[in-house]
Amino acid sequence: MLILLPPSEGKADAGTGRRLDLSRLSLPELTGAREEVLAALVALCAGGDEEAARSALGLSEGQRGELRRNARLREAASTPAGRLYTGVLYEALDLDSLPPAAQRAARRSVLISSGLWGAVRLTDRIPPYRCPIGAKLPGVGALAAWWRRALAPAMTAAAGDGPVLDLRSGAYAATWTPRGATAGRTVTVRVLHEREVDGVPVRSVVSHFNKATKGRLVRDLLLAGARPRTADGLVTALRDLKYPVLEQLAVAGRPRQVDVVVTEL
Repeated sequence: MLILLPPSEGKADAGTGRRLDLSRLSLPELTGAREEVLAALVALCAGGDEEAARSALGLSEGQRGELRRNARLREAASTPAGRLYTGVLYEALDLDSLPPAAQRAARRSVLISSGLWGAVRLTDRIPPYRCPIGAKLPGVGALAAWWRRALAPAMTAAAGDGPVLDLRSGAYAATWTPRGATAGRTVTVRVLHEREVDGVPVRSVVSHFNKATKGRLVRDLLLAGARPRTADGLVTALRDLKYPVLEQLAVAGRPRQVDVVVTEL
């Protein structure tokens, strides 16, 4: 099973180990594409035009320190991606508290999307950075389109012939859309909050708690030792864990979408 996660804006303040080495990252076929994005980002942030750099990255004036951080990425200390990201999803997943077997399963199965790196595994060592998928970099252009061209072969190979649990947010999901047989093995998840309004059940998409629910969902799958071999098996595993799952109408050639309904946030 391959589990696809979004990154988070929240990140550790500093790395703790060796400098970045692109050649050591997983999915080595992305090394060339990563180098071009990294070079463009460093040049932009070190180039002296702070306003242009902040505009390209969607940063406020109060976030100018992120430009200095990006300018030093090649010299910065790195840390495993599983410890770098500290947002709501990763707090709920709480990787460090998982037992050894579940941690090994996470290292095998999880890929994290990234505007800078394309996708990384939990053990890949990267420095703290700021590079949202919505950024446009000189010489590279819109990152979503850049990675859409580069990611398809690597992600399809990483998926293999097993199921894919796609928990990425929309902007990151746009960088790779499973096709063909891989699409038929892919399950995307939307989290809905159900509450009563004037005695009538109402369901709505949530944001902050959507991330927390997805983190708990992955954690529960890992703790249960779930190893589904098909998309049907993956949906069954979610139901076995007592998640209320509603399947949407299947469309041939496209990933299956399921809604996980929560009543408590």
